[in-house]
Amino acid sequence: MDRFDPPMSADERTMLTSWLDRHRATVREKCAGLDAGLSSSAPLPTSPLMSIGGVVSHLRWVEHYWFEVRLLGVRDRAPWSPDDWDAEFRVGAERPLTELLDEYDAQCARSREITAKLELNSSARVSTEGEQRATLRWVLMHMVEETARHNGHLDILRELADGRTGE
Repeated sequence: MDRFDPPMSADERTMLTSWLDRHRATVREKCAGLDAGLSSSAPLPTSPLMSIGGVVSHLRWVEHYWFEVRLLGVRDRAPWSPDDWDAEFRVGAERPLTELLDEYDAQCARSREITAKLELNSSARVSTEGEQRATLRWVLMHMVEETARHNGHLDILRELADGRTGE
């Protein structure tokens, strides 16, 4: 997916999905041309699980969780568990970045399919105890925030990995 500027004037759905797609495309942009051996590097001593591969894996599974598990009620297939809530970061540091990016792209495509079939006010089928059910609108906004925040992490990790900086 190519990175593009979202429209400055559009309906709410277009704004939310356009911004989310821009941030999704930025994930791939931040990883473009990275030497394969650098994707598992975790250069931040206080964040030993924070690698480029780990972040990409995390974003893939967060897409799965919110769009498939919460909105549709399908079984959670993510590698995390009560014994290891950060397993997706560990898995991401062990797998080739090209595979992780392809899986992320496929998961984003699945999330787009789900989004296209639901109204913004559609409620999630699953909620956690004591929590209101999220709407598609909330999930889209959360994913914009989540993906943008992790793009900041990717930006720093990429600069530390090989000096590449960019927008």
